[in-house]
Amino acid sequence: MGGLGKTTLVRNVYEREKGNFPANAWIVVSQTYDVQDLLRILLRKIANREQPPAANMDVMDVYELTDEINKNLKDMKCLIVLDDVWDHEAYTMMRNAFQNLQKSRIVITTRKEDVASLASSKCRLELQPLGDTDSFNLFCRRAFNNTEDCRCPLELKEVAISIVRRCQGLPLAIVSMGSLMSSRKETVYDWNRTYSQLKDEMLKNDNVRAILNLSYHDMPGDLRNCVLYCSMFPEDHSMSRESLVRLWVAEGFAVRKDGNNLEDVAEANLMELIRRNMLVIDESDELGRVSTCKMHDIMRDLALSVAKEEMFGSASDNGTMMNMDTEVRRFSTCRWKDDRAPTVAFPFLRTLMSLEAVSSSTNMLNSIFSGSNYLTVLELQDSAINEVPASIGNLFNLRYIGLRRTKVQKLPECIEKLSNLQTLDIKQTKIVKLPRGIARIKKLRHLIADRYADERQSDFRYFIGVEAPKGLSGLEELQTLETVGATTELAEQLEKLTKLQSLWIDNISAAHCTKLFNALSNMQFLSSLLLSACDEKEELCFQNLKPISKLHRLIIRGQWATGTLKCPIFQDHGKNLRYLALSWCQLGEDPLGVLAPHVPNLTYLRLNNMNSVKILILCPGSFPKLKTIVLNHMPDVNQLEIMDRALPVIEGMYIMSLTGLERIPQGIENLHSLKKLWLLNLHKNFKAHWNKEMHQKMQHVPHLRV
Repeated sequence: MGGLGKTTLVRNVYEREKGNFPANAWIVVSQTYDVQDLLRILLRKIANREQPPAANMDVMDVYELTDEINKNLKDMKCLIVLDDVWDHEAYTMMRNAFQNLQKSRIVITTRKEDVASLASSKCRLELQPLGDTDSFNLFCRRAFNNTEDCRCPLELKEVAISIVRRCQGLPLAIVSMGSLMSSRKETVYDWNRTYSQLKDEMLKNDNVRAILNLSYHDMPGDLRNCVLYCSMFPEDHSMSRESLVRLWVAEGFAVRKDGNNLEDVAEANLMELIRRNMLVIDESDELGRVSTCKMHDIMRDLALSVAKEEMFGSASDNGTMMNMDTEVRRFSTCRWKDDRAPTVAFPFLRTLMSLEAVSSSTNMLNSIFSGSNYLTVLELQDSAINEVPASIGNLFNLRYIGLRRTKVQKLPECIEKLSNLQTLDIKQTKIVKLPRGIARIKKLRHLIADRYADERQSDFRYFIGVEAPKGLSGLEELQTLETVGATTELAEQLEKLTKLQSLWIDNISAAHCTKLFNALSNMQFLSSLLLSACDEKEELCFQNLKPISKLHRLIIRGQWATGTLKCPIFQDHGKNLRYLALSWCQLGEDPLGVLAPHVPNLTYLRLNNMNSVKILILCPGSFPKLKTIVLNHMPDVNQLEIMDRALPVIEGMYIMSLTGLERIPQGIENLHSLKKLWLLNLHKNFKAHWNKEMHQKMQHVPHLRV
C-alpha cells in the first residue's frame, strides 16, 4: 500500500550506491505514463556533457530511442530505478532498452503484485508495516523534534501509544501525526483533545485518510490553500521552490506579516508545509535551501478530493478536459494532446496550468481567454506552444505568465495591457526581444528571460539575455531580472530599481564597468549577481563594485583586469560570499591559493575553463566552510595537493576534464566528511593509478565516480 516507505527505502539505497555505477537514472513512472517520454528521460539522464543526447531526440520514436539508449549503455554498468510502476506493460515496453545491461541493476517500486512478479521471487521485497517499537520511536522523533533519542514524557506516554496504534505501522501516517503533535502543547489535555478528534475522523474515513484529513484541517486557511494548489501539479511532479513562491503570491495565498515582503511569507509557508510533512524535500541547492519538493501521492489524492469538494480546482493527468465542471476555478492538465477548442466557457477560471502539452494549444487558449476574465495564472511550461494569442491582452487580472522552455518566438504587443502582471517567465524560449510596452507593467516583480544560444554549453556565450526595454527604470517593483544585455544606458536604468534581489547581466564590455558597477553597488537588497563579459577576451574591471548589500551569490564569466583580488568585492565584501562561480577568468597563478584568504565563508566554489599554474595547493585551514568544490576544464593542472585541515567540512568534490591530472590528489584520503567524489575525464593514466592505489582507501565515500 501507499505510505509504507517503498520509495524512501529505495531512494536511500540509490543515493548510497549510484556512485559505483558509471551511469544511473531515477525515473518516476506513475499511473499516467508515456513510454516515449520515459525513454527520453532515461536518455537525458544517462548522457553526459562529453556525449550529449542526439539533437533530434524529441522527434525519435520508441525504436529509435531504444537504439540510442543501447548505444549509450553498451558494456556499461548502470543503476536504473523505475519508481511507482502501476502497469507491468510500462516495463515490458521499455525492457528492450535494457537488453545489454548484464552488469547493471534495475529496481522497481510498485503497489501491484503483477508488476512485482516481473522479478524472480529471490529479488522481491514486500515491505511490511513497522512493528510497535519502531513505530513508537519514529513517532517520538517527529513529535518531540528529537533525532538523538526517542524520549516521551511519562504523562503523555499512554496517549502517544494510542495515537501510534491508530497509525497501524504505516510510516506516512506516523510521521504525519508526529508532525501534527509537535505543534501541540505537551500537556495531557491538549494531546487527549487531538486524539479525540482523530477518533471522530476515523469514524468517517479509513485510518490513513483520517490522519491526513486531521493534519490538513489543523492548518490555517492560507496553508490549506497552498496544499490544495500543490495538488494541481501532476503526480510525482518536482515542484520548484521559486515557482511555488511566485505562484502563491500571484494567487494571493501569501498574507503579509510583520512587514515582510510577500515572497518571504510564501517561502515561510513552504517551509511550514515541509515541517508538517505535507510536502517532502526532493532536492536542495548549493546553499542548503530547498530547491524542489514533492507531494506524496496519497496526500495528493486527499488534496484533490478536497479541492473538488470546495470547488478550488481539479487536475487531469491524462491530457484531457473531459467532463470538466464549467464553474471550476483552477484547472491543471499534463501532456495535452488535443488542439481542438473546448465548446464551453469557463467564466470563473483563475488558473490554467498545462504542462508539457504536446499540441500547440493555440485554439484552446483563444477559447479559454475569450471567456475567462478572472484568469490570474497561466502556466504552460515545457509545452509545444509556439504562439501566444493576442487575446491575452484582455486578461486584466493576469498576474503570472509561465512560458519556460516553450517554442514561443515573440510576445504580442498587447501584453502592455496586463497592468497587474507580477511574473513573466520566458526563460529558454525563442524570444529575442521584449515588446516595447513591457515597461508599462508597473507591478512586474520577476522578469526571467534568458535563452540558450548553445544547449551544449560549450560556447562562452551559451546563454543570451534579452535587450533591456526602454523605460526599464519605471519597473520599480522588480525583484528578479534575469538576464538582460548590457548597454550604455543600462546603468542609469538600474539606478531606480532599488528592490532588485537577483540580477543577471551579460554582454558586458570594459567600457560599461564603471557606471554599471556603481549602480549595482547601491542596491541594498541585492543578494544574487551574475556578470558575463561580451566575449572570453574582454577584461572587466571590478574596482567600482562595492555592494552595500549582503551579496552572497556571485557568478563571473570573463577575464579579470589586473589587481581584481585587491578590489573591494573581495577585500571588503568577500567574507559575505557563500557561492562563487568563476569561468574563463585567468588568474595566472594558483586560483585556490589566491582566493582562499578573501572568501572564508564560501560554501560553494566552481572554477571553470581557467588557465593556471600546474600545481594547485589547498593550504591548511583554507575554505573552512566549503561544502562543494567544482574544478572543470583546467588543462594546465597536473597536480593537486590537499594539506591537513584544508576543506574540513567538504561534502562534494567534482574534478572533471583536467586532462593533465595524472597523479592522484595528495591528501584526498583525509577528507573524511566527503560524500560525493567525481574524478572524470582526467589524464588517460589516472584511472589505472587510482584503482591500484586508492580504491580501498576511499571506501568511506558513498558516491564515487572515477
